[in-house]
This record gives sequence, structure tokens and C-alpha cells, in this order.
Amino acid sequence: MSAKFDVFQEIYDVISDRKVNPKEGSYTNYLFEKGIDKICKKVGEEAAEVIIAAKNNNPGEIRYEVADLIYHLTVLLVNQGLTWDDICQELETRRK
Repeated sequence: MSAKFDVFQEIYDVISDRKVNPKEGSYTNYLFEKGIDKICKKVGEEAAEVIIAAKNNNPGEIRYEVADLIYHLTVLLVNQGLTWDDICQELETRRK
């Protein structure tokens, strides 16, 4: 991945570490403790917020909500044992 996308891996690594080494008061740990239903609910909520931001035609709000969605998707990936490399490979197979 390009260096500008390193933040995706950095966030993934922090989330992975939280799963293995819980930190008291961590929102990420709260999501892991609540389980897949809570994680999926948050992904859905954030996706809806992206849609609303887009409908409002507000670039700043879109940016903020997409970042929230990516964070929650990353929690989902870690929880399900997937990586950003897995997602990149899937996207690459779709380009062929």
C-alpha cells in the first residue's frame, strides 16, 4: 500500500492489540466485549450516517462519518480474523 494509506494499517494494528491486550476504558474493547451484534450495529449506524452526510452534501461531515465507518469496519475485520490485505486481494480479483 502507498505510504498515505499506512494509517489504515496503523489503526488495524492498534485495534488488533486492543483485542489481545485489553485497555481499561477503551471504546474498542467495549465493542469487542459486546460482541459481533454490537459491532455490526455500529457498522450499520455509521453507514447510515455516511448516507445522511452525503444527502446533506456536506464534505466535512462526509469525511468525518467515513472515518467513523472505516474505524468500525476495521473493528469488524479484526473481530472476524480478516486483514486489509484480504480486502485488497478481493478487490484485485474483481478488477480482472
